[in-house]
Amino acid sequence: MTPTKPAFPAPDHDHHRCSAEAISHAELVCRERGQKFTPIRRQVLQALSASHRPLGAYEVIDALAKSMPRPAPITVYRALDFLMANGLVHRIESRNAYLACAHDHDAASLVAFLICERCGSVGEIPSAPVAQSLSTAARATGFAPRLSVVEITGTCAHCQKAA
Repeated sequence: MTPTKPAFPAPDHDHHRCSAEAISHAELVCRERGQKFTPIRRQVLQALSASHRPLGAYEVIDALAKSMPRPAPITVYRALDFLMANGLVHRIESRNAYLACAHDHDAASLVAFLICERCGSVGEIPSAPVAQSLSTAARATGFAPRLSVVEITGTCAHCQKAA
């Protein structure tokens, strides 16, 4: 993730470009890994990249149903699983929803999600030091952590300015 890039895009940003970058990134990742970027995987990612707000699986299904026959839930969940496994989509645990991601993430680049309570947009910031501290504290108690997700709710700078 590029540290100079803002966590939340400006309200007037070129979202078409933003969405196109997510698809191009997915094509590149799949090509490099020898994975198939099937039409349904592409369509699910396009539905998710239509905004910076997370969508639930059934919201993805509803979005897809506007331009194609309504896909079965299992089809969408399989596409979401593939996209998550390849770092192209994040799951926002507190919302039981999914968010497109065009950043390169490796195992060391843990992120925290900033969730705006007003506009619903989600931003990402690096969180490796925080996640490591939590993991260390958990291990000190004898607990073996498997997954650490940091989600912070509040108000983005754009909504604060608009208020």
